[in-house]
Amino acid sequence: MKIVVIGLGNFGMSLAVHLADSGNEVIAADQKLEKIELIKDKVSHAVSMDATNENAYNSLPLKNTDVVIIAIGSHEGAALMSTAIVKKITKAKIITRSSSAIQDTILEAMDVDQIIHPEQEYAERLMKKVNLKGSIDNFEIDEDYLVSEVSVCNSLIGKTLMQSDFRKKYKLNIITILRKKEYSNFIGKKSTKKEVIGMPTPETKFQQNDVLVVFGKDSDIENYLKEHVNNSEQ
Repeated sequence: MKIVVIGLGNFGMSLAVHLADSGNEVIAADQKLEKIELIKDKVSHAVSMDATNENAYNSLPLKNTDVVIIAIGSHEGAALMSTAIVKKITKAKIITRSSSAIQDTILEAMDVDQIIHPEQEYAERLMKKVNLKGSIDNFEIDEDYLVSEVSVCNSLIGKTLMQSDFRKKYKLNIITILRKKEYSNFIGKKSTKKEVIGMPTPETKFQQNDVLVVFGKDSDIENYLKEHVNNSEQ
C-alpha cells in the first residue's frame, strides 16, 4: 500500500519505519528537518512541510494514496487542521491520532475513518502483558477474548498439532506459528528474523523456540501460560 504519515514524533517515526519494513511504500512528513534526516533512508520518501499550511500538501501524492495517518501528538490544533486539509484533498482512508476527549469529538464530527490513542492503547496492551505472565504480545478483541503470542510449551516440542490435541487441552485456537529463520546478507553477515509459517495443519510439528499466535479467552491463555512457566522452570 501507499501510505502517508504526517508527524514524526516517537510514535509517527516508529510507525513509518515499521510500515516501510513490512513492504509498504511510505511517504513521511514533518516540519522539523532533523526528523526528515533521521528517516529519509528508511522510507520511500520524506518531506519537510508545515502541516498547517494547505499549500504545503502539494508536495504529497495524496490523490494516489491508500491511507493517510496524521500522527501529530504534541499540537492538537495542528492535528485537526491537518486532518481537515487531508480530508478536503483525498478520498484515502484517514487515521488520526487523538490525545483528548474533545479532540475525539471533533474528529468524529469530521467523520475520519479511524481515531487512534497510542498511549492509551499501549498502556492497555502492557497491562495485558503484565497480567498474563509469560505472554510475548497481545491484541485485545473484547473484554474476554484476545489474540496472544506465547512461547511453545516444552511438553509440545516434537509433537504434531494432532498429537498434542492442543485445542481440546487448552481451549485455544492456533492461528499461526512464528518461527525464527537465519539469513545471510550480501556480505555474508548472518541475522535472524521471525517468519510466519502460515495456517498450521494437523501434521505441523512444534519446534523449539516457536511462538504460537493463539486466539481464546483471557482465562484460558492464562492457564496455558501457567503450565508453560511451570514446564520452563522444571
